[in-house]
Amino acid sequence: MDESTAATPNPSSAYVLAAHPNARESRVNRRLGKTARDTPSAMVTDLYAAYPDYDIDVAAEQARVEAAQLIVLLHPIQWYSMPPLMKLWLDEVLTYGWAYGHRGSALQGKDLWLVASTGGAEASYHPQGYNRYFFDAFLPPYEQTAALCGMRFLPPLVLHGANAASEAAIEEHAAMFGDRLASYPDWPELDAIEQCPACVVPTLDRPQGQ
Repeated sequence: MDESTAATPNPSSAYVLAAHPNARESRVNRRLGKTARDTPSAMVTDLYAAYPDYDIDVAAEQARVEAAQLIVLLHPIQWYSMPPLMKLWLDEVLTYGWAYGHRGSALQGKDLWLVASTGGAEASYHPQGYNRYFFDAFLPPYEQTAALCGMRFLPPLVLHGANAASEAAIEEHAAMFGDRLASYPDWPELDAIEQCPACVVPTLDRPQGQ
């Protein structure tokens, strides 16, 4: 994946954050990243290519987030969560007083969309499967991140069983992703998803120097 594409997105465009530690070896995420780069309304940053030393340019990332209406987290599920550089991006970019908390309204009214892939088949995410829980059980951290910042959490797009997926299945999934990305915000279901008011964070919960 390229480090980033496009300059300043228009207000209705998407900012796609792609995070795969081994993107060159990825069949699914590499294909989805190309699809995103081919979408004129999207800006794409491959976090592992842009920040191989994990030294994130916070000011640049915040400017890209502010310019977009849709924030897309594109990554494989690793240990039931996101890759470490994606987590670091959240820690450093979504700061108190900017993304949430007192005067933190930069993300208010935006949308957050998870586009993920799993190695295990969908059937493995079941009380009788080896992952023991339905996949939705692993989504609350994403949902609450959106809620804390006053964003809508959109229904995730997930490809299960990515390791065994056929090329035809991957192409079909990538086409669906591309269609959705290009047609945003004209998704019929968005009308049924309420805007989320930002969570009120008491100042005493965020003492200086924490």
